[in-house]
Amino acid sequence: MPTVRLPRSGLVLEVETAPGVFNQSEGPFRHYERTVTADGDVVRYQLGLPWFGWLFAPLVRRSLKRPDHTRGAQPRWAPPDRLTQQHVFVLGMLAAASLSYGFINTLFSQTASFAADNFGHTKTAQNTAAAVVRAGIVLVIPLAILADRIGRRRVIVWCAAASPVFAALGGLAPNFAVLTATQSVARPLGLCLDVLVGVVAAEVMPRNSRAYAVSVLSLATALGAGMAVWLLPLADVAPWGWRLVYGGALIWVVVAVDLARRMPESPRFIAPHADHPPTPRRRMAVLCAIAFFGNMFVAPASFMQNDYLREVRDYDGLFITIFTLSTAPLAGVGVLIGGQLADRFGRRGVGAFGAVAYAVCISYSYAVGGPTMWAAAAGAALFGGLAVPALGVYRTELFPTGRRSTAGLIVTISALIAGSLSLIVAGRIRDNGTSHAAIFGVLLFAEVVVAVIVLTMVPETAHRELEELNPEDRQTSPAPS
Repeated sequence: MPTVRLPRSGLVLEVETAPGVFNQSEGPFRHYERTVTADGDVVRYQLGLPWFGWLFAPLVRRSLKRPDHTRGAQPRWAPPDRLTQQHVFVLGMLAAASLSYGFINTLFSQTASFAADNFGHTKTAQNTAAAVVRAGIVLVIPLAILADRIGRRRVIVWCAAASPVFAALGGLAPNFAVLTATQSVARPLGLCLDVLVGVVAAEVMPRNSRAYAVSVLSLATALGAGMAVWLLPLADVAPWGWRLVYGGALIWVVVAVDLARRMPESPRFIAPHADHPPTPRRRMAVLCAIAFFGNMFVAPASFMQNDYLREVRDYDGLFITIFTLSTAPLAGVGVLIGGQLADRFGRRGVGAFGAVAYAVCISYSYAVGGPTMWAAAAGAALFGGLAVPALGVYRTELFPTGRRSTAGLIVTISALIAGSLSLIVAGRIRDNGTSHAAIFGVLLFAEVVVAVIVLTMVPETAHRELEELNPEDRQTSPAPS
């Protein structure tokens, strides 16, 4: 019997293997079979998505019930491109790694205020410690370079294993200096993991779905961060209760083990590519400027929130958790919308609008109290989420394969330098009695600078292959399918 291919659209592309029996020719399933019967179609399938299959299962089930699920448009929750089993498998593994990064990256920010009180340190000491923790990123530069030399997979596995172990050591710290030292290793390792996860996602995903992948990974990061927040009420059980939160980091060793067992190498790294291509200096300068000015606002806005809620609004650990879990989920909505918009209509407009709207809302949340503060924080989460996939995808799209990991980490370092300086200055100004509202009213203009740079100096990358954006790779090897 001749093979019959249905039009290239819909969630799955089928091939007829027997009269009335269709199997997957291309799609996200590990196993798929549709049988046409007198009573209607019967579909048996197994989604090839690790870790998060349970989350997407209801959406997939609903989509497969559509009579045109092989011929209609992609479901609204899905990316513009039809994904293959390899796409969804790698994306699921990367999302698991993002869970770990989200927890590690949030841990010190959420607990520093409690630990500093336990050890008797000032707000300036807290912000200085946060700056030191961020400065630890220089320790992992060799790892990013190594990832461009020996491959992404081995470095990802190593970072995923080491970062939760060093994070958990913070729970045993005898003083604030040792706590800071442990997190100065753990958090940079987590940041390196995040950079490499983004690199692999960009190298694996099809050209119209890279921002969608960033949105999925950002949601996983937010979920990991939320898990750190869920544990925060443990800090209220005793002055040393914050130590219990650090112990929770060890659960992420499980992710490292799974990555070691099943994570494949990036196909673009395996394919022939320029080993030592020149770094696009103008692109590097532009992206570093975006990261610098963006984090000048974001770092103190996120780090000082718990201190603001405890001191100015008199919230305890439980109420901070309730506040965070009530306002932050809108970030997930924003990330999903932002990823779809950035892939369909372009990155620049979405990223610029989201950055400015986020800054306005978060600045207002530091100036008011009550329900208005909660609403402003929720709005900030929504608009900030819009900007994440639109701007986050640039750090991998605009650099060749042989420089992609190193360049991504350098852009991250630029953000951390700005965040460190901003935290130190904001902490000192706050200790001198300046209000949070005044501090963030000034810092707001940093996000305006970000929007101007994005709209005037960054190329549009939507709908373009990485090899088109980086001719060094195109001259060496065709893009992997």
